[in-house]
Amino acid sequence: MDAQRVDMFMMANSKFFESHHLMQVRDRMLSLDDGRWMMVQSLSFYDPTTTLIVSLIGGGLGIDRFMIGDTGMGIAKLLTCGGLGVWAIIDLFLIMGAAREKNLDKLTRAII
Repeated sequence: MDAQRVDMFMMANSKFFESHHLMQVRDRMLSLDDGRWMMVQSLSFYDPTTTLIVSLIGGGLGIDRFMIGDTGMGIAKLLTCGGLGVWAIIDLFLIMGAAREKNLDKLTRAII
């Protein structure tokens, strides 16, 4: 794959991944063929900032976990009212990292 295309993709989408994964993602993207490249460009990623805002507003109901695809955790938070509030507070610190990990998983599945 063309390094310039990959660098443009990385600049546009770097906020969706952890900083220590960026070089790994870039190296994987450089080895893609054109068919996979089109599929990767069409992926939509979870915005960590949006998930944090949703966690602030509806974290006690598990909406943040449903949003990123953690259905089991979302149901557990919904049934326990966010772990009586404790789990909702802890998720305020963890939800952005969880969204970035889900994005990395989604990209990895598309590349392989």
